[in-house]
Amino acid sequence: MKTATFTVRATMAQSAAWKMAAQAHGHVSVGSWIAEAIGHYLDALKRAGKPLPLAWRRGRIPVHLEGGETVTLPGFVSPPFGAYRGTEEGPGYRGYQHYTLVFMPHARVIASLRTYRHCQALAAELSRTWVRWGGSEPAEDPAPLLQRFQREDV
Repeated sequence: MKTATFTVRATMAQSAAWKMAAQAHGHVSVGSWIAEAIGHYLDALKRAGKPLPLAWRRGRIPVHLEGGETVTLPGFVSPPFGAYRGTEEGPGYRGYQHYTLVFMPHARVIASLRTYRHCQALAAELSRTWVRWGGSEPAEDPAPLLQRFQREDV
């Protein structure tokens, strides 16, 4: 199993409280207790239906374009989503005035919107649905959400 390391800063009072809580919950270290606590917190966010925050970075996105070809385009990624400048016809169409959100596991275009920020917001809203169904089939129909975003984008 791969692991990651994080550094967490705390006051002396927080440190003492965290150590006591870790011992009370049967953890050998504060780090393992924090990992479990954060895992439970993220699970509660999912159950509450709140969108998970997505961390976007520059990357390359596989896309099935409208013409039938599959290309890899530069853009922004936050798995399982990606966004690039252009439309489903390809980069540069409509004078670069639109951004397109893509579901990367299937290279499927989700929507073309006016701004990158709109793509980020739609991806955050869809993330709770996509997390539930793992990218195969939606547990609920995302069409109403897509229509709302496209109406607001006009």
